[in-house]
Amino acid sequence: MRSFWSEPFLWIHVAGVAVLPIFLGLCLLGLAVGSPLLPVWLEVFLVGVVGIAPVLWMQWFRPFYIFSILVVAVKPQNLTPLQQRILSRLKSSLNRGLDLFVAVLLAIILWQLYRFAPLAAGVAPFPPQWRLAGLLWAALAFLASNLFLQVPASVSAVLLTPESEFAATKPYALEKIGQDFTIAGWQIDRLLPAFAGETTADSAAPPESILSSFAKEQSSEGRTINPESAHTNGATSLPD
Repeated sequence: MRSFWSEPFLWIHVAGVAVLPIFLGLCLLGLAVGSPLLPVWLEVFLVGVVGIAPVLWMQWFRPFYIFSILVVAVKPQNLTPLQQRILSRLKSSLNRGLDLFVAVLLAIILWQLYRFAPLAAGVAPFPPQWRLAGLLWAALAFLASNLFLQVPASVSAVLLTPESEFAATKPYALEKIGQDFTIAGWQIDRLLPAFAGETTADSAAPPESILSSFAKEQSSEGRTINPESAHTNGATSLPD
């Protein structure tokens, strides 16, 4: 297993693709409202631009800051070097090419949704005369579809990075994160609890460190104890 696979934010955002079918279904319902008021190509173009352009621009120039959930985000200055490397991978040219591919793929999907939209006319959310409202509904749902496919796709590319290549990646400069990434929500010091491996690291300290701490506690009470003598005395006081 690659070392950076232990980062939970990667898996949280990959799992976001699970809601993609929901938003594509909502887009289909919006397109099913009434009959076209504009030329078919123009309606598809308008829905596509509203849905694709903002997310594609974001991913190309200021990628989504993945160390966040809903309306809260981890402060950039609190990121670990591993997390900084992940941000560097998100800004790679490979990810930009992937973003463009996903945008084209979703445009093709949008055209297919438009073609089959009349089949869902019976369950459309608005009456037929509200065609413009249906197009707005479809555009917003398609925007969410782009977000929940573009971000998981970018994170998946990071997960598939070879270990050696990831290790050679330079951590992203902390002072540039705020201006180079889209950080949504309230920033806090910590968002997820520490792993068991982190919390048990202190318990794995060597005996000498434990004895030194014990000696400091004793000296604060007016007694002085040498950790080495304490270790020797502890060893010789064992019963035969």
